[in-house]
Amino acid sequence: MLKDPDYRLFQGTENYFVDLWRSLRIWREFRKGFTKLNRINHCVTFFGSARFKEDHRYYKLAYETAYELGKAGYSIMTGGGPGIMEAANRGAKDAGALSIGCNVKLPKEQKSNPYLDINIGFHYFFVRKVMLLKYSTAFVLLPGGFGTMDEMFETATLMQTDKIRDFPVVAMGRDYWEKLDPFIMETMISHGTIDEGDMNFAQITDDPKVALDIIRLKKIGELI
Repeated sequence: MLKDPDYRLFQGTENYFVDLWRSLRIWREFRKGFTKLNRINHCVTFFGSARFKEDHRYYKLAYETAYELGKAGYSIMTGGGPGIMEAANRGAKDAGALSIGCNVKLPKEQKSNPYLDINIGFHYFFVRKVMLLKYSTAFVLLPGGFGTMDEMFETATLMQTDKIRDFPVVAMGRDYWEKLDPFIMETMISHGTIDEGDMNFAQITDDPKVALDIIRLKKIGELI
């Protein structure tokens, strides 16, 4: 069975010409994304688990929030898969807003949802993440696993290091995210690995209308 491109990339030194070919493939992926998304404006990216079903409250929360944002004139972008991603794309579609998916090839959970106006497939996670960030004016974070945590903390790092500015981040699903608070306060801050001000990268709300206000007014976070 052939390994996926990310697996091969991270297996250490290979023949120079193999890496050169890979760099061209990576360039083609960037070019594809830049070409298809270069006219995207007022876009909000949703992150969250692919595992929540249609009857789950987090799915419904993602749908309602994307619907509110779509009605307000925002495009909605996701990773293009099921779960929270499907809910957000579905909310955008029902609101008459542009619905975008940047999918990635995975052994499972990679199937595109049926609510996409623009659907772009990527082999490399890091190319996909650049697209999800580059064309966004804000992030909405819903409960998720390692991938969602990766996206959340990468966004926090980019804000901490001043790579992005005036970038609202809204965390939804208060009961889920508040469980991070003790670790951040009692471990990271107490050990001096981050400053107290670094916590101010996101705001928590479970109200779609409040999320819209945060994003529309470009409010930077107070606490996660």
